[in-house]
Amino acid sequence: MVDTTDVVIIGGGAAGCAVAYYLAEAGVRSVIVEREGIGSQASGFSAGGLNPLQGACIPGPLGSFAWESFQMHLALADQLKNKTGIDCQFRRVSQVRLAFEETEFPELQETIDIFSRVDGYEAGWLEPNDIQRLEPRVSRAAIRGIYEHGNAALDSLSFTQALIDSAVQSGSTVRAGAVLGLDAQGGNIVRVLLEDGALECGQVVMALGPWSRKAESWLDTYIPVDPLKGEILRMELPGQALGHDIAGGGGNIYTKPDGLAWCGTTEEWRGFDRQPLEETRRGILERVTRIVPDMANAKLVLHTACLRPVTPDWLPILGRAPGYENVFLATGAGKKGILLAPAIGKSIADLITDGTTALPITGFGPDRFVS
Repeated sequence: MVDTTDVVIIGGGAAGCAVAYYLAEAGVRSVIVEREGIGSQASGFSAGGLNPLQGACIPGPLGSFAWESFQMHLALADQLKNKTGIDCQFRRVSQVRLAFEETEFPELQETIDIFSRVDGYEAGWLEPNDIQRLEPRVSRAAIRGIYEHGNAALDSLSFTQALIDSAVQSGSTVRAGAVLGLDAQGGNIVRVLLEDGALECGQVVMALGPWSRKAESWLDTYIPVDPLKGEILRMELPGQALGHDIAGGGGNIYTKPDGLAWCGTTEEWRGFDRQPLEETRRGILERVTRIVPDMANAKLVLHTACLRPVTPDWLPILGRAPGYENVFLATGAGKKGILLAPAIGKSIADLITDGTTALPITGFGPDRFVS
């Protein structure tokens, strides 16, 4: 069976679903091909934090793109809820970040300096008594800390589902299955080959996340994306829920609207291993118990593992595939995949519909890895 569509998007994570969303907003229908289900990988298990001011290459070459995407999130929250009825739990969040050694002070001061320069953000020092007033359950071993406010968070699975539901309402479709290969004529892909047929198309978007190297043989081009494993524990803390996210001592606790505390997250190069590991669980619990001793009595609700797509320079790969007129790559967002999804989706949709984008994607092109 051969079907026809304007655009085939390979991959149903946040990046691929964002491309479908913005194409639909421009009046272009697409078919999203996903083998395991929408948001079934990192997009469905991310802690959902949106920090556009810090992280790999931020401040730095990713900073402007991350900030633009954050601004898009601010508008998307209500738009998606109004159109799909899905509440992505978007909210601005506060965090208490702890120091147990004086050597940690410079990093905390850097956060204060960065936040103080941005409207809508604030950060300042906390002495031990201040910390206890804000969060009585935090360890008294912390010698100092900071309070920061301005970042945001959401439920990453709901966000990804809302993007695709909105696109489907505008005429896009989701097709379950695995891609076997591509048919090319000259510098164009004319057909995407599936297990149960084929899709004739005008444009193709590769949004394969950690599995992006699968497309190397299809396109005969270098796509250096590798999987970075991360694990998170969803914990039920006895008593009153924490009022802030807590970080320090190598541990992070993210307080969710339902009261659960998500603890993690780890970074390990373990190939495509997606199995939650007992040794990792113990390590996470040890670190978060150091910052909130009551975590030792918390109940484990769910232990998840996922893979993030990381490039050698920690920058995303966005743009037309080398040697092709109608193939675009949208991958490599690393640990910032949910934050960057709107800007990734809009920039790729712009390139498909207009041939250019106003978003700052200079330096992210696939050709930077081609010698």
